[in-house]
This record gives sequence, structure tokens and C-alpha cells, in this order.
Amino acid sequence: MSLKIRRVALNNFRKFRDPFVLDGLTDGLNVIIEPNETGKSTLLEAMRAAFFIRHNTANRLARSYAPHGEAVAPQIEIDFEARGEDWHVSKRFLKSASVEVRGPNGRAQGEDAEAQLQALLGARRDTSQAGDAAAHGALGLLWVGQAQALDVTPPGEIVRDSVRATLEAEVGTIMGGAAYQRVRPRIDSQFADYWTNTGRPSVRQSAARTEQEAAERVATEAAARLAALEQGFADLEAARARLKLLDRDLADTTDAERRKALVGQIDVARSAAQLRDTRRAEQGRLADQVKGLQDLTVRLADARKAVSDTAAALATARDTRSGLEQELAGTRERAGTARDRLAMARDTRRAAHVALDAATKLVAARAREAEIARARQRHAELLPLEAELAAARALGATVIAASVIKALEDRERAVDNARAAVEAGATRVEFAGDVSGVEIDGILATPGDRTLSRETRIRLGAAEVIIRPPAGLQSAETTLANARDDLAAALADHGVASVADARARNEAARDAVAHGRTIEARIFAVTPAVPSLGIAAGASALKSFVAGLSERAEAEAGQEMPDLAALTVTAADTDSALARAEGTDETAAAQLRELEARNAPLMVQAAGAERDAVNAVAQLAALEAKPEVARLDEALSAARQREAEALVSLQDAERAATAHDVAAIERQIGVLDKRTDVARTQRIDLEKAIAGLEARIEAEGGKGLADRAAVAREEADAAAANLARVTQEADTLKLLRYTLESARAETSRTFVGPVARRARRYIERLLPGADPNFGDDLGLTSIARGGPGENCVDLSKGTQEQLAVLTRLAFADMLLEQGLPVSLILDDPLVYSDDTRLDQMTEILTDAATRMQVILLTCRDRAFRHLGNRITLTGAL
Repeated sequence: MSLKIRRVALNNFRKFRDPFVLDGLTDGLNVIIEPNETGKSTLLEAMRAAFFIRHNTANRLARSYAPHGEAVAPQIEIDFEARGEDWHVSKRFLKSASVEVRGPNGRAQGEDAEAQLQALLGARRDTSQAGDAAAHGALGLLWVGQAQALDVTPPGEIVRDSVRATLEAEVGTIMGGAAYQRVRPRIDSQFADYWTNTGRPSVRQSAARTEQEAAERVATEAAARLAALEQGFADLEAARARLKLLDRDLADTTDAERRKALVGQIDVARSAAQLRDTRRAEQGRLADQVKGLQDLTVRLADARKAVSDTAAALATARDTRSGLEQELAGTRERAGTARDRLAMARDTRRAAHVALDAATKLVAARAREAEIARARQRHAELLPLEAELAAARALGATVIAASVIKALEDRERAVDNARAAVEAGATRVEFAGDVSGVEIDGILATPGDRTLSRETRIRLGAAEVIIRPPAGLQSAETTLANARDDLAAALADHGVASVADARARNEAARDAVAHGRTIEARIFAVTPAVPSLGIAAGASALKSFVAGLSERAEAEAGQEMPDLAALTVTAADTDSALARAEGTDETAAAQLRELEARNAPLMVQAAGAERDAVNAVAQLAALEAKPEVARLDEALSAARQREAEALVSLQDAERAATAHDVAAIERQIGVLDKRTDVARTQRIDLEKAIAGLEARIEAEGGKGLADRAAVAREEADAAAANLARVTQEADTLKLLRYTLESARAETSRTFVGPVARRARRYIERLLPGADPNFGDDLGLTSIARGGPGENCVDLSKGTQEQLAVLTRLAFADMLLEQGLPVSLILDDPLVYSDDTRLDQMTEILTDAATRMQVILLTCRDRAFRHLGNRITLTGAL
């Protein structure tokens, strides 16, 4: 059963802002050939929206139906034939959304209308997604938008189910039939109790597992409480035993007696330590006295030697420096003279360069003024050229398009044809001789010819001649009048008196365009770039520069130009003189720096030697002024004797202090005290623990924890057995479902043979000897041509597109056998086909149009203009 579109009316749908009606579609092949951007793809989208998109949808897709920038309600009306009956659907989106379906049984609106459409077209409830063509059933496969035919895609589930129903008799199987449909839902229902769609455990398994885990937790908790009670008895006995040991240790007096003895020893130890510290301080004082006397002896000897050494060094430094003074004075005089000459050379050079810069600026100013004058001259030439170019462009813009000229010629030809038709059917009457008394329709006649195009009465005295031209002449005159009016209106629209004037205007406009190009070349020649003035190439840059020039007086013509070459030579001479002066000054300065560098350390050396000599004499005098210097040797000997005696006393005190160590005794006393404190603390902790254990045993002992633990363990074992049973049932259902699905998949593969045979009838016409291979989803996967199969994705774009169309035709034939509504709509098909294959494909489509309605939407006039019923969108407005 072919679905036949008869009429499509749009209003406010995307680019169709004004009411639009397309009719004249026939049962067979219909070709709509229009240029790009005229609404072909929009027309296909509107038909999809009318049949498959719900009227109350307000998502992004539905909002895209409204014209851009307008808040209106898109409306679609389609008259079509399905199941041999006439139907009408009217749908409105967004504002006051509505749908109405009229058929042989009356009208339906709203959800009833949507349901009736789905049942009629074999579609399922739309998801309102732009690419969800699988939900559109057979028409989702056969209505192919732009570039969609490039994908050799498998049919959707709805189409596959319909095709399987057609092929079940051929393959001789009931898998997928009524028996399968009765068994499979029951298995799926039970499977859903045990498993989710993703294969994870579902309600019954989860409940059994939860029950088992809860029972196991209760049993574990009861066992833990029983074990804790039994452990409490053991912990109580152990705590009481440790308490007895602590009580025995605390009653022992050995540590107390030892502590008392240590306290008595600590007083003796402290006295010995105090005596040792006193002897150590006395010995240190005597040692410092001996060291001070030894240092004084060494310092006195060093001071006497330093006095003699510094006196000799001072004499040597003074002798060395005296020979350099005369040479240093002469060098300083020469350096001063060189510095004066350098200053004079710099002044001379500065004056020469100032004069050279002034001359250079004057010459540059003269050159700039010359360039500006030339720029003004070019600007004066530019202005009339631009005016002439504007006039030429204005004249060139009056050209009339060739299509318009052709239309005018057609209308002029229509006038000539209409005039010829009138003249051919009119009656010619010639009056000769004396025509006085002859009247034509009440008006006196004159000699000569006369053409009569309507009923005319000629009176000859008392007689009257009635002339009636042919009946069709009046319509010919009307046609002539209409043709003249059309020609006059078209000429008036373009402001010309005749077609000849239009041709003359076009010739003048073409000449103006050519003249304009010549003027542009002349403008380019008079507007070159001038880097010295910062002017870029082009008329706008030149005009901007001239507009920015200020009106100022020109330089005096009589002003003398400087001799730039002579000034340059003078400046170069002063540069050379300055270089020589700088060289002389640098040499003198270097010599002076060298002598000063040699003199500086000698001056420092002499000053240091003089300072060292003075310091050595002062230090020696200070040391010799001390009173102990007179008897220094005797005082040093006596101090050494006293230091030895103090050292012997210190050694005796240290031996006495070592026998009684205060820190060691205090550490022993601390250990004894810590031991007693820890024992008492442990005793308190044990008494507290014993009390807690006794209270816990008293509380838990009468609750029958052993019986509870046994009951809980039995319940946990029963829950584990139930979980094992439920798991086994779930695994059994999963295996059964997998086995059924495998059998169904195997049966599906048996459908591939009949599908391939039907498709091969079409493919062999295009690719002789080719054998198509289909997958389990009935999608074309490869083509074998006398060798290994080639994957469809590896074929050329043209071949892929052709195979996609041919496999759709094969499925359309099988769907027709099911009595489903089928039609084929292709938007810009076969764009990658060569001429030979394009002719073969058009033959196949023409043949298919004998079984179903085929609509081609294309912009390729040359390829499809010879096919089927030609319909234009412009004529449908």
C-alpha cells in the first residue's frame, strides 16, 4: 500500500512566513527542482513534523519551526491517501497548539488524533528528537534528508519486525512469532524479579541477600556477647590475682628502709661537692695569674722587636717614594695641556655639526615642500577622475539583468503573437469610390481599408450590412490587450520605453563599466605611495594627507641654499681633530694614572710604616710603665709555685666528692618513689576494673546469652540456604533468557538470505555480479564482487549513496507486501554519482514509482528535468 501525498499547506513554518501551498503531486514519480535556499529541505521537515512530532511539544526542535526572530505559531496541513482512503491532518505548534485528523470515519483531535496517526503510519510515540527516525517506522527509513543517504544504515526496530513478519513463512520458523511472543514476556517478567536490565541483581536477590546479611549480623552479635561474658569471668579472676600481688608488694618495707639510708648519704655528698667547687675556683684564679705574667713577658719582647722593625720599614718607604715625585709633576703638566686642547676640539666640532644639521634640515624641508606640491597636483588630478568614476559606476548600475531582458523580449513576442492572431482572424473591408451616404456604426465612412474585429453595421442607403467576425477574435483582442498591458508594466518597472531602449541602456551600462575600470587604473597611477611624506598608495590616503595640510606661507624663493658638501667636509675634519685630541688626552691621562697608581701604594706604605713605628713606641712605653715589669721573673716563679699547691688540694677534693655522688643518690630515691606511686595507681585501676567486671557479669549472666546465640545461628543458616536457592533460580532464568535470545539471534540470521535476494535484484542492475552481505540487524555490511567482500565504509561516497538508496527500495518492497503505508522521498539524492550510474539510478527510481509514490527534491536541473511530474515551489505560492 503506497502512501500518497496530495497537498501540503504551510504557514509561519521557518522560511515560509506567508501561506504556501504545494499540490499537483501524482501517484508516481514527482520531481521538485529548485535552487538552493528555496525551502526544499524545509518542506520535507514540515511533512515529518505533521506526521510524527507531537503538537504539544515545546522543546528545541519545535521552537526551531517558527521563523527566525518571530513569535508565531507554525501551521501545517497535509492531504494524503493511505489504505486507499483519503485523509487530512492539520497541526499547529507552540501557540494554541492543536492537531486534527480527518478520515473516512470522521474527525479526531488532540491525543486521539496523534494515536490515530501512529496507528495509521505504523509509528510509535515520538521522542521529539531530531534524529530519532527509527520511531517513525517505514517512513523514517524511506524519507531521506540531505546527506542522510550517505550512511548505509540498518532499518529501525519497527521496520525489522515488519520485515520478519513477512519472511517468517519463507524461513519456516516460529521464533519471533506468536509462540515466542507468549513465552518471552513471561520469562522477561520473572527475569525482572531477579535481575535488572543491566544484569545486576534485582528485587528478590537483593531481598534474600539483605535477609541473610541481617541474620548473620544478629548471630555474630549474639556470639560476640556470649564470648564477652565468658571472657569477663576470666578477666575478673586475673584482676583479683594481680591485686593480691600488688597488696603484697606495697606491704614490703625494704624500699622504705633503703630510701631512708639514701637520704642520710645525700648530706655528706653535698658537703664534699661544695669543698670541691671551692678548691676548683682557687686553682683557676692562680692559673690565671701565671698566664697573665707569661703573656706580659711575651708582649714585652714583641713590642721591643716591633719598634726596631717599624723604624727600618719607614726609612725604606721614604727612600723609594722620593724618586717618583719629579716624574709625577711633569706628567701632570702634560695631562693638563692635553685636556685644554680636547675641550677646544669639542667646541669646534659642536659648532660644525650644528651648522651641518641646520643645513640638512633646510634641504629636507625644501625636498618635502617639493613633494607636497606634487601631492597637491596629483590631488587636483584625482578629484575629477573620482567624479567621472562615480558617474560611470552609477551608469553601470543601471544594467538590466539578462533574465529581465529575456522576459521583456518574451512579453514583446507575446504582443506580436497576439497582434498576429487578431489580424489573422479580423475582417478587412475596403471602401473605394464615392462613399458619401455610407455609415459605419452610425459614423460616415472614409475611403480606404478598415479592419473589423467585432460585429459592425454598415448602412448603404436604405440597406444595412451586418458583418460578424469569428467568435474567437474577441478573446484574441483581450489577449492582445493583456499582453500589451504586461509589456507596458514590465517596461515601466525598469524605466524604459521599449525593449530596444532596454538593450541600449544595457550597452551604455556595459561601456560605463569598462570605462570605470580604465578610470580606476588612472586613479591608481596618480595615487602612488610616498614614503617620505608617510602617504600610502590609494586615493583615500592622498585625500587624507591633503586635507590635513595647513595653509602656510611657502619658503622664500630667494633664500640662499647652504653648501651641504662643504659643511660635511668641515664636520668630518672637526671629527678627526677631536679624535686626535681625545687620543692625546687619553695617553696623557693613562700615563698620569699609571704614575699615580705606582705612587699610591708607596704613599700608603710610608704612611703605614710611620703609623706602625709610632704605635710600636707607644706600646713599648706602656708595657715598661707597669710596676710588675721590674721584678717580672721573680713574680712568675712564685705564682707557678702557688698554682701547683692549689692543684694538689683540688685533686684531693675531687676524690672525696666522687665517693658520694648527689645526682646518683637523688636518682635512686626517685626510682623508689616512682615504684611506690605506680603500684598504688595500679591498685586503684584494678579495683575499678574488678568492680566493672562484677557489675557486667551480674547484668549479663541472667539473659540466657547461650540460648540466644544458638537460635540466631540457626536463623542465619536458614537465610543462607534461602539465598543459595534464590541465586540458583536467578542463574537458571538468566541462562534460559540467554538461550532464547541466542535462538532468536540465530533465527534472525536466517532472515538475511531473503533480504539479500531482494536487494540483489536492484544492486545487480547497478553493479553486475555484486553479492550483498547483510548483518543480523538487516543492515548492509559489505559487497562481494568476485573476491573478498568490501566493507561499505571503504567504498566511494557515490557507491555508498547508491547502495543506501537501493537497499531502501528493497525494504520498501517488503513493507508493501505487509500492506504498510510506503512512499519514498529523497532530498538532494545521488550528488556523488557519475553520469552513467546516475542514468541507471534514475531508471530504477522510475521503475519503483510504478509501485509507490516517489518525490525527489533536488537543485540539479540538468540531471532530473527529464523525469516524472515536474513541480515548482515558486508556482505553488
